[in-house]
Amino acid sequence: MTKDVTQIVVVGGGSAGWLSAGIIAAHYQTQGDNAINVTLVESPDVATIGVGEGTWPSMRGTLKKLGISEAEFILHCDASFKQASKFNNWLYEEDNGGDSYYHPFTIPTGFFEANIAEQWLQYREQINFANATSSQSHLCEQGKAPKQIATPEYAFLQNYGYHLDAGKFSNFLTKHCTQKLAVKHIKDNVTAVNTHDDGAIASIATAQHGDVEGDLFIDCTGFTGLLVDKHYGISLKPQDHILFNDRALAAQVPYSQADAPIASHTVSSAQDNGWIWDIGLQSRRGVGHVYASNFTSDEQAEIDLRRYISRTSDIKEDDINVRKLVINPGYREKFWHKNCVAIGLSAGFIEPLEASAIALIELSANFVAEQLPANSDVMAITAARFNRKFSHRWQRIIEFLKLHYVLSERESDYWQANRRAQTIPEELQELLSLWRYQTPYQYDTHQTEELFPAASFQYILYGMGFETQLPAREKRASVAANAQQIFNENKQRTAKLMHALPSNRELINKIKQYGLSKV
Repeated sequence: MTKDVTQIVVVGGGSAGWLSAGIIAAHYQTQGDNAINVTLVESPDVATIGVGEGTWPSMRGTLKKLGISEAEFILHCDASFKQASKFNNWLYEEDNGGDSYYHPFTIPTGFFEANIAEQWLQYREQINFANATSSQSHLCEQGKAPKQIATPEYAFLQNYGYHLDAGKFSNFLTKHCTQKLAVKHIKDNVTAVNTHDDGAIASIATAQHGDVEGDLFIDCTGFTGLLVDKHYGISLKPQDHILFNDRALAAQVPYSQADAPIASHTVSSAQDNGWIWDIGLQSRRGVGHVYASNFTSDEQAEIDLRRYISRTSDIKEDDINVRKLVINPGYREKFWHKNCVAIGLSAGFIEPLEASAIALIELSANFVAEQLPANSDVMAITAARFNRKFSHRWQRIIEFLKLHYVLSERESDYWQANRRAQTIPEELQELLSLWRYQTPYQYDTHQTEELFPAASFQYILYGMGFETQLPAREKRASVAANAQQIFNENKQRTAKLMHALPSNRELINKIKQYGLSKV
């Protein structure tokens, strides 16, 4: 029997649940379609993971779509501006000279006019790639914001995402979605899953509110995977043979002073058996150690984290509260099965390098909103399309993250194991072979909505000293001249922005005082 899809039930809260509910509800509210109803069922007894504190620039569009004021979001979510990721000591050990490079959110100047990386190669001994082609690395080094107080909400002078407090963000979204987007909120525990004869979910039984019926169920229950795993038994495709990190330690570090500078980027510092993240919010830093239990102990990882924090703050090693997370690196064999879609941690999780988790939530929820099946007859077609697209996206993320490891020359067993050929995906191996003789460019991507464009691969490759030897062909003087002009323009633009932009802290203080223009 054909049934129209009008009732959406999101199971689980947190960032995944509330972003999914909000994106779908806002999409149909904007279209003036009142036939789609969204209900979110959230257990009062399950705490959210709450460490996903970095977003991509896509979050600006998401917040705008939800009808959220950027100033209100910044005030209520302890948010700050993120313009890049900085990688410290990923190529060499710190006591071997160390190294650092940036992966900015702004693509290289002139990227769409020419493959600027080819022209940069002849200057590689004089200036690193990000500094030559982007203002953003220079701005981040000085703690500059990506915009001015007069810049309207969500507009920018340099592309940006956010750092945010995940717990405060969930609470903020809860209030907005229920009060502004008509999302029905049920706080209750799920006790059973009821199905139709064809195996599709008919309803979920709750302890206090009875059965909650729906046409499409979105599993946002985190690592538990209440619907996709516990009910349907869809397993994870393990990825620990490629990405080894399976543990994380997280800590919150207060600033020594209320007006301390706020970093305008995530800092990722390589360690002997993993890496440490360091992000700046308004009121504190979020710091954590991601590592592989096959190469180090929890105790040693905690020692390394405490040592890093004490070295970069006024906090004594013994005064730091640390919580431990277990990571099972992998993603689902299927994300959408019958009338159930897994989004967020229930769909899978890999280490938070490059902060792809929240971006995947946004992409998944937008797909559901924009491609919502009209009825049960076409549900399987939409599900198959979703599964193909997101399997590709997960694999592409894994390849991109692995790139950071295979280019390293660090000497510990962990880093050497990461460079073994059998741990490197075949497609990445092919690309690395190709890039020995040509620079990454738009032909290297398969889809129009790639998570990491060719520019991202350029930033990582050349930030870590990868060598491309272009074939000895006749150079086109016009292209070379154009490249020199682009480098000069970038230099001039950088100088202007450096003078014009406030610091991250200064801009946030002004937003608290004046807000941001909505026009």
